[in-house]
Amino acid sequence: MQSSAPRYDERLTAPRSWWLIAALTGVACALMMLPLGALPLLGGLAGGTVLASLLVSSYGSARIRVVGDALVAGDARIPLSALGEPEELDGEEARAWRTYKADTRAFMLLRSYVPTAVRVEVTDEADPTPYVYLSTRDPRALAAALVAAREK
Repeated sequence: MQSSAPRYDERLTAPRSWWLIAALTGVACALMMLPLGALPLLGGLAGGTVLASLLVSSYGSARIRVVGDALVAGDARIPLSALGEPEELDGEEARAWRTYKADTRAFMLLRSYVPTAVRVEVTDEADPTPYVYLSTRDPRALAAALVAAREK
């Protein structure tokens, strides 16, 4: 019986500086409403901060999990049997695969604020996707979890 407990689970949360920018967006909205009075100023502060925070939160809600016999990355669920060996990418190599080495057919869950990544070849011949690129803060642990889950 397969365990449903994740072997690897990471949430790619936005950096703290983005939350500061969301708060400053609220302040900017409040300043735009300043000529209209105190109540619109407070509405601009609250509304701008909430909207900017929702955007930051939704962008930072991507998760990568290795569960059972699948890799779950964002909305994608990829069977481990369709994947080859994972390749850990340091900062420079990850940047290369995000830019000039990138294939437009690849599945990429990337976040610009995460410098390292894992790249896994897709071995399923029926799938036109050449590889999966996943931004991760711990590429060694993700690669190890993929290898361990495939071996079971």
